[in-house]
Amino acid sequence: MPSALPEGDPVPTDGSLPPSALAELGARPFAFYVHVPFCRVRCGYCDFNTYTAEELGPGVSRTSYADQAVAEVRLARRVLGERDLPVDTVFLGGGTPTLLPPEDLGRLLRAIDDEFGLAPGAEVTTEANPDSVDLAYLERLREAGYTRVSFGVQSAVPHVLAVLDRTHDPLRVPGVVEAARAAGFDPAGGGSISLDLIYGTPGESNDDWETTLEAALACAPDHVSAYSLIVEDGTALARRVRRGELPMPDDDDLADKYVQADERLVGAGLGWYEVSNWARDDAARCRHNLGYWAGADWWGIGPGAHSHVGGVRWWNVKHPAAYAGRLVDGVTPAHAREVLDAGTRRLERVLLEVRLRSGLPVDVLDEAGRAALPGLVADGLVEDRTDRVVLTLRGRLLADGVVHRLLT
Repeated sequence: MPSALPEGDPVPTDGSLPPSALAELGARPFAFYVHVPFCRVRCGYCDFNTYTAEELGPGVSRTSYADQAVAEVRLARRVLGERDLPVDTVFLGGGTPTLLPPEDLGRLLRAIDDEFGLAPGAEVTTEANPDSVDLAYLERLREAGYTRVSFGVQSAVPHVLAVLDRTHDPLRVPGVVEAARAAGFDPAGGGSISLDLIYGTPGESNDDWETTLEAALACAPDHVSAYSLIVEDGTALARRVRRGELPMPDDDDLADKYVQADERLVGAGLGWYEVSNWARDDAARCRHNLGYWAGADWWGIGPGAHSHVGGVRWWNVKHPAAYAGRLVDGVTPAHAREVLDAGTRRLERVLLEVRLRSGLPVDVLDEAGRAALPGLVADGLVEDRTDRVVLTLRGRLLADGVVHRLLT
């Protein structure tokens, strides 16, 4: 959810989609993403479309946000028509969704269920900061129908968290994970728990990263995401790097820490299923994100949220005040859109599916892409297979380069 919105084509005021997009509905899983753009503190590395209370300005309040999101769910129903379209996954991201009361998050989920219906066994995830929930909150969330919680841990080392401007106490993480488990967010309760980690923060040593990995694994999560730090333009972190206060993350250091993470996570029984994601078993994989990587359809709710249906991608206006105003006026909050041609859709399929453990079917590649495969195998970047392109560990470290060779 980058803070700068791309340009695109105009969107009809009623949000209507081309018949070609609607014709594809139901051919792939359908999902909702709900962006909750509120944070207590802005993290220095984050360029997501988020706002602290002081940045919201007049006329915008967290207390009215659930009503606005529900209004967009109803708009989605009008735009997509009355066809049967059960929702396979719902994902609340941010920001910090759990700054809203659990009753508001429950109301959002009920609106999706009322308008579309949740598919049997639907996966319903919310992100949460470790200091934004307790046992009582998590119990109410589980009762409301949420099945999965993803905690933004990032690091277990205080000086690393300080560079990231993260304010939670790392010593609180084991307790909040245990609270989530007690509330039913684990396989025994029909749910699952994920931890998000970041590596490569300036000043983070290999020992620091090992401390974080050990702390994360001690919590026995069902799923771990580990992302390399990216210094995004316009962030406080980027300004500190530009002024020479902090070094830019080093590519060799990032590669070493990725290998370190893979060894530790795999050794603890979590297998990789996407370049930056590991799960204890197939049931613990994030089905919502798998939908993104596999080209599924989803409607993005909230300011700046992106959507994709049948080869049409659109994105909402950025600021919560503008978003609320559009919905009050009864018009779509979409800012702009693009219709993806067949070539772009194939390119994006290669870009995304090659990152998966299941790999990319070889027949998706054109002649030049297939001709590149022997060289990629010889270089130890992909497995020696005839049916699918599957990255080796070395290939995961150089995934962007692999994609470039497959597409040029």
